[in-house]
Amino acid sequence: MVQVRQSTIIDAPIEEVWAILRDFNGHDRWHPAIAASEIDGGEPADAVGAVRHFRLADGGELREQLLALSDKDRRLSYCLLEAPLPLMGYVASIRLKPVTDGNATFWEWRSEFHPPAHRRDELVKLVAEDIYRAGFAAIRNLLGRPDAATPAEARPSPAIMPSRPTGVAARPVPSPAILAPSRNTAETTRAILVERYGGPDVLQLKEIALPPPAPGEVRIRHTAIGVNFIDVYCRTGFFDLMRLPGVPGMEAAGVIEAVGAAISGLSVGDRVTYACPPVGAYAERRNMTADLLVRLSDDIPDEAAAASLLKGVSASFLLHDVHAVRPDEVVLIHAAAGGIGQLLVQWARHLGATVIATVSSDDKARIVERLGAHHVIVYSREDFAEAVMRLTAGAGANVIYDAVGADTFAGSLTALSVRGHLVSFGQASGPVGSWDIDRLASKSITVSRPNYAHYTDTPEKLAPHVDRFFTAFRQRAVRVGQPAAYGLANAADAHRDLEARRTSGALVLVP
Repeated sequence: MVQVRQSTIIDAPIEEVWAILRDFNGHDRWHPAIAASEIDGGEPADAVGAVRHFRLADGGELREQLLALSDKDRRLSYCLLEAPLPLMGYVASIRLKPVTDGNATFWEWRSEFHPPAHRRDELVKLVAEDIYRAGFAAIRNLLGRPDAATPAEARPSPAIMPSRPTGVAARPVPSPAILAPSRNTAETTRAILVERYGGPDVLQLKEIALPPPAPGEVRIRHTAIGVNFIDVYCRTGFFDLMRLPGVPGMEAAGVIEAVGAAISGLSVGDRVTYACPPVGAYAERRNMTADLLVRLSDDIPDEAAAASLLKGVSASFLLHDVHAVRPDEVVLIHAAAGGIGQLLVQWARHLGATVIATVSSDDKARIVERLGAHHVIVYSREDFAEAVMRLTAGAGANVIYDAVGADTFAGSLTALSVRGHLVSFGQASGPVGSWDIDRLASKSITVSRPNYAHYTDTPEKLAPHVDRFFTAFRQRAVRVGQPAAYGLANAADAHRDLEARRTSGALVLVP
């Protein structure tokens, strides 16, 4: 947990400053980072519980909820529900006090949150400077008091500022060879380049350098590229898998068009696929280490491989390694109509489990029913935890596979059996926040948070999962539907649809 605290003096009466800040829907009129704001559902802007939906000046979107507001104390607090940055558990407060000597206002803005360790310095600096101090300056300009920053504002608090700040705004974007070819490299390729972490709009189609394959590499011309939620985590910087500027994507299929000098066993024209680090799949062509490639047989189409291998490998280690599903266990699968959810439903049933699935709509419920789920819960209509306990006569689920995160985590704990296992492998609705570990003792609950790379980053780790998935695919224990296809240039649209849960099944980019 980090804490950020900034304060300043505004040369204006406290009533004038509070009248601006108490408007929970008014940031777009004064803060330079906000392009537009609206309150969800038409709630009053000062109603506790109101949710404001921001569109940022850089194209990203976020949602915040008002937790408390006191006109008497001139104080408000709010929390972050959704954001393009991993500010996990973010809770902030604003407090005003009159300055005793004169007609001015003391303003304190503070917050606490859990950043990923590798981005702590950057995010602390961003909140302190790009949000809080920029807000102080904007209010001064709005009130016509563009006075100089006070000493408290001009220097960072030593308690919260990192020793080596690396804020996004201040840091120049490095320019490695990925951005342009050297004089000795004639070839380029089109790719989706990310030059700063953020929302879908940071996914830009650009021409980048494509050097000759190294001795142990092959060059692949992609025919289909998988889109997965791990790509969203790379785009926002939540996972430390992609250096900036970088190309996201960990899954694709294609044809080998060049081989390195040390390659044996692979030839130009071979069809191959992969689903593993390093990132870089969102490109027409790329070089890839040969020992991480899987040769495609004629019975597996390119789009099916690109749409399903990463999800199939994930399903393999989730169902066999993270928790080894046994016959007659009750398995609850959230987001069951999604790409990996569909595979989990089919495979868990094939393993002999009783499968309970949750979905958001009746249309998605019909999809999951056709895949073999024994029970389907439309969570927008009923409490899924209560439904699970009813369906299991109060026993609960032995294991829950949860890729949703914030919206389902608490209910999942309730829906587990004694000695149940919650496998949290994604957070489509946001981070789960902080939890008291003592709460797990009431049922002797186990919680796992598996990382895909830890199961796939060497050929020895990856191969058993690939073999297991393709065997299940050939035996029709799992079926892979036709994926939704987007052009490579429309990668941002694919991410928007994926994050908004407007899709069912898999997504691919077509170069």
